[in-house]
Amino acid sequence: MDGPARLPLQTSIDVLKAIAEPTRLRLLVLLASGELSVKDLTRILGQSQPRISRHLKLLAEAGLVERAAEGSWAYFRLAEAVGGDALARTVLDAVDRADAVILRDRRRAEALRDERGAAAQTYFQTHASDWDSIRALHVAEADVEAAVSEVLGPGPFDLLVDLGTGTARMLELFAGRYRRAIGIDLSAAMLAYARAKLERAGLTQVQVRQGDIYDLPLADLSADAVVMHQVLHFLSDPQGAVREAARVLAPGGRLLIVDFAPHQLEFLREQYAHERLGFAGQQIAQWVADSGLELLDRRDLAPGGGAADAAKLTVSVWLAGRAKAAPAEAGTASRRKLERTA
Repeated sequence: MDGPARLPLQTSIDVLKAIAEPTRLRLLVLLASGELSVKDLTRILGQSQPRISRHLKLLAEAGLVERAAEGSWAYFRLAEAVGGDALARTVLDAVDRADAVILRDRRRAEALRDERGAAAQTYFQTHASDWDSIRALHVAEADVEAAVSEVLGPGPFDLLVDLGTGTARMLELFAGRYRRAIGIDLSAAMLAYARAKLERAGLTQVQVRQGDIYDLPLADLSADAVVMHQVLHFLSDPQGAVREAARVLAPGGRLLIVDFAPHQLEFLREQYAHERLGFAGQQIAQWVADSGLELLDRRDLAPGGGAADAAKLTVSVWLAGRAKAAPAEAGTASRRKLERTA
C-alpha cells in the first residue's frame, strides 16, 4: 500500500511556517469543519477583516486553503490534494479540541451557523408553497428519488457535481457515493439555505458555489457524475447547459438529467418562471449525442392514470455517459487544467 506523499524540504518548511501562528492555526481548525466566509471568520475570531484576510492570503499561498468568490463575498475551506494538505491535517489532528480557545471558536462558529441556518430557513419557508405546488403535480417525490437513485448507480464517484443544486437535496440523496461534491446555483439565497442544510447534515466533503450553468468553474473532464435535477425547464438555452455539463464529464462518467416530459400547463410559465414545458425523449437524446455522450437509460414516471391524475406531469429520467478514455485520450485527460474555483 502506498504511504503518504513525501514533501520536498522547502515545501514542508513553508507549510509549517504558515501553520505556526496562533490565528492561522485557529483558522485552519475552524475550516476543518466546513467552509466559512471572511465575514464569518471575522466575527468568530473577533479580529479585523484586513487582519483575517491577510492570514488567509498566507495560508492560500502555502496551498493550505482554497478561496471561492460568491458575489461580493469569498468563502474559504481547507485545500485538497495540493501537497502540503496532508502535513497540515496531521498537525490539525494533534490539536486538542478541548482547549479553551478552540472550544470558544467552535461555539461561536456553531452559533453563527445556527443564525445563518435560521435566516435561510425563513427564506425557504417563504417560498416552500411554490415547490409544494409543483410537487403536487407529479408522482410522489419518494418515487422520483428512488428511480433517480437506481439510475445513477452506486458509484463510487470521486467528484459529483449538482447543477442548479437549489435546496441541495440531490447532494444529500447521493451522500456516501462520492468522495467530494460541488453544488452550483445562481441564487445566493438558495445557496445560503443549501449551505446551512449541508452543515446540519455533517456533509463536510461538499461545497456549494455560485456559478453560471453555461460557464462552469470546472476543468474539462473533471467530474465523475453530473446531476441536472429539474433544472432544464428554467433555462432559455437548455441544450447549451447540457453541452457544458458534458464538457466537464470525465471518461466513464455519468450525466443524470431529470425533468418533465412535454405538457401543456401554461400557468407554469406565468407563475413559476418555467421557460420550457417539458422535453421529448428524442430531443434530450439528440442533445446528448451532439455533446459527445451516449444515452444509457431513460425512464418515464407517469401519474397513476386515474381521473385525478389526468392533468398531472410525467417526470422523465435520462442517463448518459462518456466512453472510457482510450490510452491516448487518457494521457490528454491527465493534463487537465486545475478547477477554476480559486
